[in-house]
Amino acid sequence: QVQLVESGGGLVQPGGSLRLSCATSGLLFSDSTMAWYRQVPGKQRELVASIGARGNINYISSVRGRFTISRDNAKNTLYLEMNNLKPEDTAAYICHAYMIPDYRYWGQGTQVTVSS
Repeated sequence: QVQLVESGGGLVQPGGSLRLSCATSGLLFSDSTMAWYRQVPGKQRELVASIGARGNINYISSVRGRFTISRDNAKNTLYLEMNNLKPEDTAAYICHAYMIPDYRYWGQGTQVTVSS
């Protein structure tokens, strides 16, 4: 019943920008910690950014200052603004939701490719 659906990925040149969205349904969005992960084939999935129910935000160091995570509780939607994109940002970006005590949900991912 819980669904997380990402959108906004695509091909962009280095230095460009993208805005990712994660539309959710079937969960208590406003009570959930939300996050963006990314995964490259052959590498472990890594946490890019998270935003808690009270708005507390964390970023991985490599994206700090370039990416902005936000949420719209009225729309049950999570966002990731990605600026000054680099080739090493190329990955499948995956939406994640967490609720106490042990509920975790994953989207299918949206591909971001940064290339000239």
